[in-house]
Amino acid sequence: MPLLPFSSQAENSQAKLAVLIDADNAQATIIEGLLDEVAKYGIASVKRIYGDWTSSNLRSWKERLLANAIQPIQQFSYTVGKNATDSAMIIDAMDLLYSQKLDGFCIVSSDSDFTRLAARLRESGCMVYGFGAEKTPKAFVKVCDKFIYTEILLDNQEESDETEDRPKARKLKVDNKLLKLLHDSVDDSADESGWAYLGGVGQKINNRSSEFDPRNYGFKKLGDLFRSLTQFETEERPQEHGTGRQVYIRWKKKR
Repeated sequence: MPLLPFSSQAENSQAKLAVLIDADNAQATIIEGLLDEVAKYGIASVKRIYGDWTSSNLRSWKERLLANAIQPIQQFSYTVGKNATDSAMIIDAMDLLYSQKLDGFCIVSSDSDFTRLAARLRESGCMVYGFGAEKTPKAFVKVCDKFIYTEILLDNQEESDETEDRPKARKLKVDNKLLKLLHDSVDDSADESGWAYLGGVGQKINNRSSEFDPRNYGFKKLGDLFRSLTQFETEERPQEHGTGRQVYIRWKKKR
């Protein structure tokens, strides 16, 4: 089941997904944003969260479980300093893989211990969406089909309801690595004149980098990111069959 381009993410997708959350390695403030993000890729048929619910450390999670229909799985901490929830999540994931007809898994954790699990699930033909903080080890990030940094999902409900005037998530840092990723993806999708359809470019970017997301650079949409870069030019064209318009991208030629 391939990823959809940024311009046409599967908001109405019927893919069945299991959402498995490591409560010890995820913030409760991301939950609304997390579930909204999951809905772009499919239906959260299974929603489970793992931790020692006798501990006061998970109080913030307890307040949000019922409202979001997430099933808490109790896992006692048998040894101080050891995260026992990892094993419980891995065992449940493998049980679900063989007992449920699922299209993919959403693993919510910043722990590298789930790297091998993600690889195993992908080997079985399932999509794997990872969710974790920017500190997440690259090995786990790279093994996922798509990885979303949870900093962009933080709960902002206590702030004003600004949308267009809301400050960007971060200052755009244009480096050679970003430019090469975008340039190569445009080049792979371009026609003889150098123009590439934005949807196809988004798919190529997904194939090259699981962690790329325009929101990491403060832009809601991929097209907005391209428009902000002086190295590219954009053009809108009417759809061949329809009333909408499509965005095309081209590396700006040196004059």
